[in-house]
Amino acid sequence: MTAPAFGGEVSEFYQRFRRGYPPSVAEALATAFALTPGDVVLDLGCGTGQLTRVLAPRVGAVLGMDPEPAMLAQARRATSAPNVGWLLGADSDIGALTPALGPGRLAAVTVAQALHWMDHERLFADVRPLLRPGGGVAVVTNGEPLWLQDTAWSAALREVVSSFLGTPVHRTCGTDDASQARYRTALEAAGYAVDQRVVEYVTTLTVEEIVGGVYSAMSPEQLPAPDAREAFTKRVRAAVVPHGPLREQVRVRLLIGVR
Repeated sequence: MTAPAFGGEVSEFYQRFRRGYPPSVAEALATAFALTPGDVVLDLGCGTGQLTRVLAPRVGAVLGMDPEPAMLAQARRATSAPNVGWLLGADSDIGALTPALGPGRLAAVTVAQALHWMDHERLFADVRPLLRPGGGVAVVTNGEPLWLQDTAWSAALREVVSSFLGTPVHRTCGTDDASQARYRTALEAAGYAVDQRVVEYVTTLTVEEIVGGVYSAMSPEQLPAPDAREAFTKRVRAAVVPHGPLREQVRVRLLIGVR
């Protein structure tokens, strides 16, 4: 929750418990960028490939790129689509892709739940040479963090996690309105035509999914020791179950910048 450290066990929790994306998200992206079977998309900061896999059926190829080898290892194991490739790299490495791919080769660059780790102003400028006409950038936020939702069970979870870490948890991971406005302004300043689309759905969580989701947002150093995890789960269960059912309204926001 405090640093981009997603190695070791954290990558396993990320793959198992992070939210995926409904097909309607891929449909919205396909419409926004007029994606075709001949197109190539770069999913930057792909993590373990939740969005990468949803995009694969829509295009000719998807490149998932992430700076954490453990995340990419999980992504490879979880992905069977033959048109997906994986690259080790960060947003600062985008310039190196231009000679490899060639100008105008990408239909889109997607960044899902990861832009808060990046230099977004530099990124929006750096990807422009890689984009074909009508292509662009999509900033995707997949709902609010489990501990920051407007529900009683989320508030109870927030107290447990804050107590465990010894500090308040409030990082929004770029999902807040101020961050979204900042990203929109930067896209417009970089010369993109900007639009926003929203996909909403409701899901019900188990206590194990909530705990796994919390672990997926910790650094390896913050994770409870293996022999302390049962006790942590019991604390979460005691806190959230009285406020059940454990439903969340997931609001997937797609900030679309078209070249």
